[in-house]
Amino acid sequence: MLTLIQRDDCALCDEAWEVLHAAGVRDFEPVYIDGDAALEARFGARVPVLADGARELDWPFDAERLRDWLA
Repeated sequence: MLTLIQRDDCALCDEAWEVLHAAGVRDFEPVYIDGDAALEARFGARVPVLADGARELDWPFDAERLRDWLA
């Protein structure tokens, strides 16, 4: 399962949603780090980050890079 780690009111996170949809990725779970000290410490300013459980893809990424990462 893919997870999009993000913040509330994050323009880059909104762009990441658009890239996911442009790449045909519809099945992902959003995880908001706001208010979670452990997640904020781990991801901080890196958001948005796409994770698949074993790997992480840091922003910026486009649809082509995302498809390559998923392959």
